[in-house]
Amino acid sequence: MAAFALTALAVAVGGCGSSSPSHNGVAGESPAQILAAARAAAAGAATVHVSGSILSAGKPISLDMELVSGKGGSGRVDVEGMTVELIALEKAVYVNGDLALYDRVVGPEAARVLQGRWLKVPASSASFAPLAAVTDLQTLIDTALEDHGPLVAAPSSTVDGRSAVAVTDPERGGTLYVSSTGEPFPLEIAKPATGGRIVFDRWNQAVTVQAPENAISVRQLTR
Repeated sequence: MAAFALTALAVAVGGCGSSSPSHNGVAGESPAQILAAARAAAAGAATVHVSGSILSAGKPISLDMELVSGKGGSGRVDVEGMTVELIALEKAVYVNGDLALYDRVVGPEAARVLQGRWLKVPASSASFAPLAAVTDLQTLIDTALEDHGPLVAAPSSTVDGRSAVAVTDPERGGTLYVSSTGEPFPLEIAKPATGGRIVFDRWNQAVTVQAPENAISVRQLTR
């Protein structure tokens, strides 16, 4: 389901959001209400860790990101044969990675000189906007949950030791697991047909995002 298939880069659980072990009531709600509760809980979160792998436009993508609402995030993305260390902060995207990344960003000649250095680009850059989207908590959650077909209830489950209710989109083959205790945070999105699985955890745990030192502006290199 497009709702449960992150498209960041073409293209996101046990969390901690609440210390209370009590049931939150979503187990008795309709699939649409469960989805709405998950979206509302995620929208109110300060931070989350997102990891896993998906297929987007037929291409495998994996990500491991710490996200801070309204600020940015940091982590790693693997896509199209490239491994990208990624930090987004204050409307800028910083990237570091393997030679394939530098070849694409600055060309083969400069790549040999700059490999291993952090490169800085505006988050608004068309080439890097998809990467910027991966580091925006609300964009990532909206992308994951907003578009779907008719939803049906699925059997309750446990995700990383946390009780969860599940809703499935039978037409597109995705299942969303939502915590049934504490805050109803999204815990996992699974697409068994493609092997895709995204886990959301460490909700509201402290995260520090800092810009790397001595980053080189790509805008200056291309002047």
